Amino acid sequence: MLPIRIYYEDTDCGGVVYYANYLRYFERGRTEFLRDRGISLTDCRDDKGILFVVTKAELEYLSPGRHNDLLLLDTQLTDISKVKMTFSHTIRREGSEKELVRGMVTLASVNNDGRPVRLPEKIREMLKMDNEE
Repeated sequence: MLPIRIYYEDTDCGGVVYYANYLRYFERGRTEFLRDRGISLTDCRDDKGILFVVTKAELEYLSPGRHNDLLLLDTQLTDISKVKMTFSHTIRREGSEKELVRGMVTLASVNNDGRPVRLPEKIREMLKMDNEE
């Protein structure tokens, strides 16, 4: 679980989390998910020439997050292929089991020209093992 404190800058004029910020939180969750498994996005880019681009995002807003809430983001890998990864994300308020937002994001691996490239087998294996637990 990744804790996310909601600051004033994250909210709209009513003190509710601005809807697009949840995509930013999902990005943080995926980055930390990969980092926890020894996969650095910087190394993928610099050493392997691989970038990850969002090809699909779906969000369902169930209840508002508000200024000063401490939210907990759960990120899970739900599917992986030779070129794509799909993650599920759920956000809830600390101390509550009620989901505020849930979503799915699919990423494709591309080279610097934006052309699809295969994920290195080592990365796929690291992620598949986690996904099979």
